Amino acid sequence: MEPPALRRAGSEQEESPGGPPRRVTDLGRASNLRRSNSSLFKSWSLQCPFGSSDKQENLSSWIPENIKKKECLYFVESSKLSDAGKVVCQCGYTREQHLEEATKPHTFQGTQWDPKKHVQEMPTDAFGDIVFTGLGQKVGKYVRVSQDTPSSVIFHLMTQHWGLDVPSLLISVTGGAKNFNMKPRLKSIFRRGLVKVAQTTGAWIITGGSHAGVMKQVGEAVRDFSLSSSYKEGEVITIGVATWGTVHRREGLIHPMGSFPAEYILDEEGQGNLTCLDSNHSHFILVDDGTHGQYGVEIPLRTRLEKFISEQTKERGGVAIKIPIVCVVLEGGPGTLHTIYNATTNGTPCVVVEGSGRVADVIAQVASLPVSDISVSLIQQKLSVFFQEVFEAFTESRIVEWTKKIQDIVRRRQLLTIFREGKDGQQDVDVAILQALLKASRSQDHFGQENWDHQLKLAVAWNRVDIARSEIFTDEWQWKQVQGVSLRSLYKRSSGHVTFTMDPIRDLLIWAIVQNRRELAGIIWAQSQDCIVAALACSKILKELSKEEDDTDSSEEMLALAEECEQRAIGVFTECYRKDEERAQKLLIRVSEAWGKTTCLQLALEAKDMKFMSHGGIQAFLTKVWWGQLCVDNGLWRVTLCMLVFPLLLTGLISFRERRLQEVSSPAARARAFFTAPVVVFLLNILSYFAFLCLFAYVLMVDFQPTPSWCECAIYLWLFSLVCEEMRQLFYDPDECGLMKKAALYFSDFWNKLDVGAILLFVAGLTCRLVPETLYPGRVILSLDFILFCLRLMHIFTVSKTLGPKIIIVKRMMKDVFFFLFLLAVWVVSFGVAKQAILIHNEHRVDWIFRGAVYHSYLTIFGQIPGYIDGVNFNPEHCSPNGTDPYKPKCPESDAARHRPAFPEWLTVLLLCLYLLFTNILLLNLLIAMFNYTFQQVQEHTDQIWKFQRHDLIEEYHSRPPAPPPFILLSHLQLFIKRVVLKTPAKRHKQLKNKLEKNEEVALLSWEIYLKENYLQHQQFQQKQRPEQKIEDISNKVDAMADLLDLDPLKSSGSMEQRLASLEEQVAQTAQALHWIVRTLRDSGFGSEADVPTLASPKASEEPDAEPGGGKKMEERGDGYHVSARHLLYPSCAVTRFPVPNEKVPWETEFLIYDPPFYTAERKDIATMDPVGDALELLSTIQYNAVDGLRDRQSFHGPYVVQAGLPLNPMGRTGLRGRGSLNCFGPNHALHPVVTRWKWNEEGAICRKSIKKMLEVLVVKVPLSEHWALPGGSREPGETLPRKLKQILRQEHWPSFEKLLKRGSEVYKGYVDDPRNTDNAWIETVAVSIHFQDQNDVELNRLDSNLHACDPGVTIRWQVVDRRVPLYANHKTLLQKVAAELGAHY
Repeated sequence: MEPPALRRAGSEQEESPGGPPRRVTDLGRASNLRRSNSSLFKSWSLQCPFGSSDKQENLSSWIPENIKKKECLYFVESSKLSDAGKVVCQCGYTREQHLEEATKPHTFQGTQWDPKKHVQEMPTDAFGDIVFTGLGQKVGKYVRVSQDTPSSVIFHLMTQHWGLDVPSLLISVTGGAKNFNMKPRLKSIFRRGLVKVAQTTGAWIITGGSHAGVMKQVGEAVRDFSLSSSYKEGEVITIGVATWGTVHRREGLIHPMGSFPAEYILDEEGQGNLTCLDSNHSHFILVDDGTHGQYGVEIPLRTRLEKFISEQTKERGGVAIKIPIVCVVLEGGPGTLHTIYNATTNGTPCVVVEGSGRVADVIAQVASLPVSDISVSLIQQKLSVFFQEVFEAFTESRIVEWTKKIQDIVRRRQLLTIFREGKDGQQDVDVAILQALLKASRSQDHFGQENWDHQLKLAVAWNRVDIARSEIFTDEWQWKQVQGVSLRSLYKRSSGHVTFTMDPIRDLLIWAIVQNRRELAGIIWAQSQDCIVAALACSKILKELSKEEDDTDSSEEMLALAEECEQRAIGVFTECYRKDEERAQKLLIRVSEAWGKTTCLQLALEAKDMKFMSHGGIQAFLTKVWWGQLCVDNGLWRVTLCMLVFPLLLTGLISFRERRLQEVSSPAARARAFFTAPVVVFLLNILSYFAFLCLFAYVLMVDFQPTPSWCECAIYLWLFSLVCEEMRQLFYDPDECGLMKKAALYFSDFWNKLDVGAILLFVAGLTCRLVPETLYPGRVILSLDFILFCLRLMHIFTVSKTLGPKIIIVKRMMKDVFFFLFLLAVWVVSFGVAKQAILIHNEHRVDWIFRGAVYHSYLTIFGQIPGYIDGVNFNPEHCSPNGTDPYKPKCPESDAARHRPAFPEWLTVLLLCLYLLFTNILLLNLLIAMFNYTFQQVQEHTDQIWKFQRHDLIEEYHSRPPAPPPFILLSHLQLFIKRVVLKTPAKRHKQLKNKLEKNEEVALLSWEIYLKENYLQHQQFQQKQRPEQKIEDISNKVDAMADLLDLDPLKSSGSMEQRLASLEEQVAQTAQALHWIVRTLRDSGFGSEADVPTLASPKASEEPDAEPGGGKKMEERGDGYHVSARHLLYPSCAVTRFPVPNEKVPWETEFLIYDPPFYTAERKDIATMDPVGDALELLSTIQYNAVDGLRDRQSFHGPYVVQAGLPLNPMGRTGLRGRGSLNCFGPNHALHPVVTRWKWNEEGAICRKSIKKMLEVLVVKVPLSEHWALPGGSREPGETLPRKLKQILRQEHWPSFEKLLKRGSEVYKGYVDDPRNTDNAWIETVAVSIHFQDQNDVELNRLDSNLHACDPGVTIRWQVVDRRVPLYANHKTLLQKVAAELGAHY
């Protein structure tokens, strides 16, 4: 029981006109509590960083201003006593816990206690941080709120002041409030799956917050996750919404200015009828209605809060979605059943965990049965099994109510998901929860692709690849046409010249690649349009990302995925090349606008996809480009001969690909085609370069004069032409890449760097050469430069299939030598310095120090061993004793008297032996081994590398002017005039980059997609043929058979019950048929009169409206009774119907406890309404089954029964008497015109889908309605057109529309299953089809021009007819009938 001082502490802040309220006792205990909390906060703040005091002060001022509590102001004595035996108020609190004014006798004498009048809101006095004593350092948040607190205020508190991120999913867990037992494995699966879905999707879990029942299970699941996870994985947000008046030891939570923190003691033993808060929840919302000990107070606020949160928008991963909500059910009793019923009624999907007990198991057992088979007796049997302890307390009316609710729950199968352990591939609850949400999303009616769009957004926001693959990306969904799912924010784009078009599939693919999601990337790529370019782009992105990745494992995964993408590109291109070589080569050079105006070849080169570049089709294309307009079968000797003797071109020695060039009569065209071929340009440049080197060598060795000769001047001119060509390559930018990118590309090539180095060295040598004083140094520099120019020849050899790979091996080995020199230098320097120090004393000449320490040591490796190192060949004449002779080394240490060396010969010999051992044997063999390894490694891929590098040479000479240096200056001059003087834009040659026309591009991409499907099918076939896959398939089949054989007894009994029920129905019909035969015989004179039994009327069944995902329609086969007319909650009022199960609907069926309430709505237009009430004198003037004045009370179904002055609904019981919100008793006649026209395209042709023609229907949407409707409704007495139809038509068009109605065809006449129907009033309608065959129909154009909504909130539109159109259910039935009559698509 709550101490009085604590109850009163919060009201000290409340001011009244008479001043602050006075209390019965002093506030000493409250002040002590404040001091206690203050000291607790000080000690706690030393350990836990709660944040700044400014935030706490802000919270302490904001919460009391915006959030209230409830306080009872009138003490009315109750007949019940408290647990301590004290007198309590009807609110549950004792006299001491009330305000002083509430306990005065005059205040409450003669007053009946009413919570609406006697409970008042005051600023809340319990909020802040909460810590559970003795249960660790975890800090939660809590607040005491009034039950009338707006949901927006609570949501603002959670997101703005508590700092919670807006969730991507809301999981409402409901079930048993008392402790119950679950199977250990099921408990483990539930805990793991619930936390997994919350952690991966960023969800909030909402429970009752108490330390018992399902709330305790959720808390323990969160606790286990927290103990086993790292800090980086984040906290699972678990929000407990509990009743303040039922919380045990809540006095420790009260502090008017907030507790930071409040210390809460979890005392299960002393809680009595109250309950403790669960220590594993992170946030608590404690709902107060001013009472004590009354459970269930929080339910309305929790429902409103969940609904409000589900209407908010969450943006995650660049995608904005409305926050979805799902209800998870474990165990539970009557309250849980009511929660499930309300959830399904409001469209919230529910996941029921089978095996948890009670209500959950009852629903799970009957969920798979047809609604018609869920009878009162079946539910009674299930209750006797799962509610054994309290089954005797179930009354007949309660069992009927449960049956009705369970029927309605099961009828909405699209919202119900049963989680069965190990069933249907479900291993975790998280999969069941997400599947339930997607199944519910699929069941909703949407226009066009909105449904799929919503599902895709959910999967992206949740970041669940597995759910996307199994539930969304299926063959049934034509998801390629989806628009609007753009993820442009998932990756950065440069602000340079490249612009990207809107392409949702590309953006989603890039996002999956950046996130390294292998499965999702594969799924999206399989649906992409430009698949080869997409695969190569993904390969490039992954390889670049792997360079930035520090984690080795992640880097390897990226490279593996990049290789997989490259293989996909190779596979699709192989299929294309086999089918059509020419079209496949077009794909290589086609400019892709979606991928930055690049081509397949460019992407493959930038990604260094050598396997793709070495493909035979690509090499054939490169060979074709290399030979230009020449035939590839021309031998090099022919080409060389025609180069040297070009008149041979007229003899037909060279063959061309084009027929016009084969004619000898066009020599100019043949010469142009010949000399512009890259192979000819290459050979001419080789000849030119060899001539340049020969002339350069001649000048250096023979003709290097102080004054440059004409040969040397020719070299200068030649080099100037080379410089001009390098400048052209650097600045010529037909693709408009930009100078910086072009320069980066230019210097990324090794040979360009070598060219620039050789040119710069030549300029340095030339500068020195022109100065007489530095003539000789200039010659030396030019001689060294000649070496660089000679090394440039290696690039020319890369075109050779024989020499090209060897050059690659040499380049790799050069790297090995470079690193080997570091090892070698250690031994050379160490041995050289030691040798020099032992042999020579104080050598001061630097050049001879270097020779002795490094040079001689290096030469020793190759066998040039110094003769004096062992003293045998010591000759003083070959050295300088004092080191004064610059041409002789200094003599070693020696004995001048005996003319013998004085150094230790044995030591120098030993050092020499060790040195030679390690260098000649160990290091040199190591170098050979490195060379061998490099050779073996490169040799395997040499062909690929050579083919990859071959492209660069071909592209260089393809874009190079045909004239060789120095004549290339003429081409450069021409280019300068065209670009700079005439401003002619640069044009890229179409052979390597081609922008296709729109129609040609669409046709080419369609062909590529078709062959991609062939490739994927071939891959799937190969996958199935693998032995591992066959073993896995067999294992899955065996598991499936084991599941079928290992059925639960209850499941098998359910199947048996279904079969028995079917058998009973057949026997009953057989008996009725026999009675009818007997009656017929007696009527014919063969027996006496007898009552003729009527055959059981076949239950009407509608065609199942299968959803795209394969789910069933809400109205199932065999459920032929009106359904909407039996919804427990009557629309637009608080009236609840009497529950009527299916079997109790017919009036002929006995239903003794049937006692429906009477309800008739009071309307303003009384003149057009029947009387209010059920008095006979008021109803005696009504004439049923006839035309009563202007009102037609005849039913389309024939005469109806009138009982006690009231007509009976011909379709059976509804659970409500009176006329409800309808105008009159008996049938209320309505008219629904179904106005349709064909859907025409821009060319005037009728659109078709699945061969059938497509319709458009006129629909209307009124404000505050989620559904569209046909333009019709009830008619006023004496009127022809419905009132709602008149509201969208101009008055002058009413007569014309009446004529259209007369010409239309009647498609339906009869009863309408409407939620407004009652036992005594119902709706019947006539549906008239008005169809316009011609789009130029005069009446159609007149109708369009006269459509006008009187209410600005009303929307009118022509909507394409489809089963997913969000119409009211009975309107969809009418529309389906019209579509069937016209043979149109539906």
